[in-house]
Amino acid sequence: MKIAIMGAMPEEISPILEKIGTYKTTAYAGNSYYEATYKGIELVIAYSKIGKVFSTLTATTMIEHFGATKLLFSGVAGAISSSLKVGDLIVATKLSQHDLDITAFGHPYGYVPGGSVFVEADKEMIEISKIVASEMGKNIQEGIIATGDQFVANEERKNWIGTTFGADALEMEGGSVAVVCNALNIAFFILRSISDAADMDASFSFDEFLESSAKESAEFIIKMVDKLAD
Repeated sequence: MKIAIMGAMPEEISPILEKIGTYKTTAYAGNSYYEATYKGIELVIAYSKIGKVFSTLTATTMIEHFGATKLLFSGVAGAISSSLKVGDLIVATKLSQHDLDITAFGHPYGYVPGGSVFVEADKEMIEISKIVASEMGKNIQEGIIATGDQFVANEERKNWIGTTFGADALEMEGGSVAVVCNALNIAFFILRSISDAADMDASFSFDEFLESSAKESAEFIIKMVDKLAD
């Protein structure tokens, strides 16, 4: 088993690399990939850069070039659901692309022919995450995550995404990673720590909470790897 661990930004994988300690750095396809062995499991760790294109490229590279057989994504997200507050953790049950729009051809938002509006995450790893949360004394919420190439800081847009997709949180990479993993038959797990309410000024919330939120989700991901190693 070889596990890929992804984030979108350096801050989202730095705590993981600190916990791993020793790793080899490989430059490939305009990015850096960090390879290590942890509790007998091979890991490949990388941050993709922000957005669907870069996350697609990175996820595909980790699977096709580095041979990952499972993928875990750790990062931050904006809340849509009123039940989510800054610092809360959400595990994606399924993901969509909120900015994919060919409704002019009679299709629903988020859909293209040959695809689907939603891609479901791996149920077994979601169950493992519940055990990890219990052992850590953390509360996690399962829900739908919507992805798009937009940093949403507008309440009207946030509410539209929530209503249209039934989404609980939104971010900029998970939906595209889900499409890659689904196409290549790779089990995947998406964990997000809430860094903002998606309707506040980004300079007020996102920058302030990014580092602490990333550490929280990174700790959780390492515990997930511990369980997968058992």
